[in-house]
Formats: sequence, structure tokens, C-alpha cells
Amino acid sequence: MQSKLQLRVQRYGWDAAAHYYQSSWQQALQPAHDALMSLANLDEGQSVLEIASGTGLVTFRVARAVGECGKVLATDLSGEMVLVLSQLVQDYGFENMSCSRMGAEALDVQASSFDRVICALGLMYTPSPEQALREMYRALSPGGRIVVTVWGERRNCGWAEIFPIVDAQVQSDVCPLFFATGNKGTLAQMAQNAGFERVEEIRTSEIMYFGSASELLIAMLDGGPVVLANKRFSPEARLAVEDQFLTSVIDYQLPDGSYHIPCEFVSLAATKRA
Repeated sequence: MQSKLQLRVQRYGWDAAAHYYQSSWQQALQPAHDALMSLANLDEGQSVLEIASGTGLVTFRVARAVGECGKVLATDLSGEMVLVLSQLVQDYGFENMSCSRMGAEALDVQASSFDRVICALGLMYTPSPEQALREMYRALSPGGRIVVTVWGERRNCGWAEIFPIVDAQVQSDVCPLFFATGNKGTLAQMAQNAGFERVEEIRTSEIMYFGSASELLIAMLDGGPVVLANKRFSPEARLAVEDQFLTSVIDYQLPDGSYHIPCEFVSLAATKRA
């Protein structure tokens, strides 16, 4: 897929998911966000650039960590995500945060202007992850640290059948290589190619919790990466996708109706040459 088309799919897809994302994914993705925060090693007064911030699942944790003397710039390709996050920033009264719509591969920021650059589960959506990493490198101050988390290998993510199931009804065009950055050593090699040093790649197995089939389906179809395809479903196609996906995760359903779905995350920490 051409880069411009892929970016358009991502932008409009996440625009459509913006109002479901926060409630659907905050609890499920907490293990990945905990790992990212631990690796980021944030201190008060630091400046942080967040890539693919969404509606702020990590952003507010970062803002609290750097304190009133620090600063956080949250960016996302989706204008709707940025609007939702901007309203939350205003509602919560965070004065050390700002939000801006921009893509990861062309960051409208000054070079060497941030102590940390973080990206939680966003890099795998970019047409060129290496270009995004080069932009993150440019934005970092010398000696600064990058922390990125992506989904792991497809075989280790129990929810992954959502893509072929959706594509059988309506081509989703989400990302042809969605799980590619999660292959062993791939993310580390990309970071090294972008110029980073002290590269560390950590792979963790986690469980995502959803309280019911309804919660799971809303997260996957209305608040996740296939939402743009979902908008094109007929009522019959939607029901077919729901049934097939729930069948694909039936082994992870508990007697109380909740779902405990295994998944894998890969986290990267690396440093810009001092």
C-alpha cells in the first residue's frame, strides 16, 4: 500500500475510534503501559514528546511523573484523538501538557529538544517505522532516551484473528505488516539503523482482560484498528464478524463470561549518542 493511502486509513480510522478508545482499552493495555513507564525512567522537570498518544492512556501518567516544572507534548495523527485529549487536558487542569496533530514520520518539532521520546503501541501503524525512529532520534537531546512498545509476534497475540476475519468481509487496509515490528530483534535493529545506542529489547507475555463479549467486541471493532472497515459493514456482515471472532477466542472465555486473552508486547529502550 502507498504510504499516503496508509496514513489516510490510519488517520480516518482512529478518528472514528476516538470516542471508544479510552474506555475500551485503558485497562486492557495497562501492562504494556506499565512496562513503558518503568523503562522511561522519568524525572521531575524533564521534557517528553509522546508519539501516537491517542486519548492519553499514557500521557497523564507521564505528566504527573515530570511534574509542574516538566513539559509534555502529546502528538497523534488523528485529529479526533487530539481533540478528545485536549478536552481532557483542559478538564483535568494539566498546565504542563500540550497537544498537536502530527504524524510520526514528519515531526514538527525542533531538533534535540526533548529529554525523552515515548510511543506506546503506535509505531507498527506507520508506513516506515525506521523513518519514525529517525525522527524520534532527531527530536531527542544528546543522551536522551527513547522508549517504544509494540505488539509482539502474531502467534502470541490471542486476538489476532480479527484481521483475517474482518478482511474476509471488507478489506481493512489497517497495516500490511502490523506484527512485523514484533518479530525477534526487528525493533532493536531498526533503532540501531536510526543511530541509537544502548539498545535494549524486552519481550513480555501478558493477559488482556475484558469483562464481557460486548466489551471485547466494542474494543476490537469500534475502538481498535479495524474500525474503518467496521463502518462499511452491513448489519449481517457485522454479526458474522462478531460471531467468528468470538469463536476464535472461545478458549479464553471464563465461566463468568469474561475474557482473559493472552498477548505479547515488545518494549524498546535506547539512547541518543551524547
